[in-house]
Amino acid sequence: MFFKLGNEDRNSKARAGIITTEHGIIETPIFMPVGTIGSVKSVHQRELKEDIQAQIILGNTYHLYLRPGTNILYKAGGLHKFINWDRPILTDSGGFQVFSLSQTRSKIQEEGVKFKSHIDGSYHFFTPEKSMEIQRFIGGDIFMAFDECTPYPCDYSYAKKSLSITHQWLQRCCKWCNENPELYGYKQHLFPIVQGSTFDDLRKISAEFISSVNADGNAIGGLSVGEPEEEMYRITELVTDILPKDKPRYLMGVGTPWNILESISLGIDMMDCVMPTRNARNGMLFTWNGVINIKNKKWAEDFSELDSKGTSFVDHDYTKAYLRHLFSVNEFLGKQIASIHNLSFYLDLVKTARKHIINGDFYTWKKSIIPTLKTRL
Repeated sequence: MFFKLGNEDRNSKARAGIITTEHGIIETPIFMPVGTIGSVKSVHQRELKEDIQAQIILGNTYHLYLRPGTNILYKAGGLHKFINWDRPILTDSGGFQVFSLSQTRSKIQEEGVKFKSHIDGSYHFFTPEKSMEIQRFIGGDIFMAFDECTPYPCDYSYAKKSLSITHQWLQRCCKWCNENPELYGYKQHLFPIVQGSTFDDLRKISAEFISSVNADGNAIGGLSVGEPEEEMYRITELVTDILPKDKPRYLMGVGTPWNILESISLGIDMMDCVMPTRNARNGMLFTWNGVINIKNKKWAEDFSELDSKGTSFVDHDYTKAYLRHLFSVNEFLGKQIASIHNLSFYLDLVKTARKHIINGDFYTWKKSIIPTLKTRL
């Protein structure tokens, strides 16, 4: 069984489950560190496994296609072997990069989309079939259907046309997968993506269409792209009420610690975001006591540990004063320590959430902890 649903919270839609892949199991709800180009920035794979305890990481189809390229990945035996990672990997489809590269791409058409490489300016053409082929070569345990991520705000007519293309692309993705077996001897699980911007009727249509495909899991895309948090939560709840209960639900690109807990409360099982590492490299720490900008002068003589409630060795081995010093002298070790801390915190956050779901008091705990997590220290 790919997904086994376990405990459910009494007062919310939060649930705990287990996803089983051939590279290991994933206990949900789960946060997935983003390893865009075959590396979670500033973090060794050993630290990801032993200290951060990541159960699954992400790879980026667009970036891995450009560098190192599918030929090298194939010769290496897939991304797992190339980066020496023996746990599950999820790959995105390249659809979000099509969205983010709007200044360097041609108009999106039913056949696919032409875009210019951000590295050397060369042109490339992505189709649903091409995205599937690349992701076969990468070899992620979970891979995503090719879609268009619409911007926010988005005109209704554009969102409706885009949704039609995304659904057509999904059918082509499924057809390609049925006709082309896996390359490395283990099953890859395809997740389609619900789109429709912030329009209720479009999201409902998309969620029902995606559900009818009967894939191993389902994702919600096109959120956390600038819309208010309330809109994100509203659309997420609308969609999770439609998506199959016995399949994992993945909310893409989310988010802050409080976004994660609210999303779990709405029935989300999987989340990812570059925020913990990106913010860490800029000196922002998420802790059990609130948010810290370690660059602030107030920490210069603070010799307390980074997070008294943290689970990582960096939380207790280094002081706030020392980490601030590393940032002030632009020492890369500071970014590494901050990245390990933030990722450890995020993984500890969802692990703790899972415990409260199993205990049946998740909703009460969530309400009590979110104000603290949002506090600026």
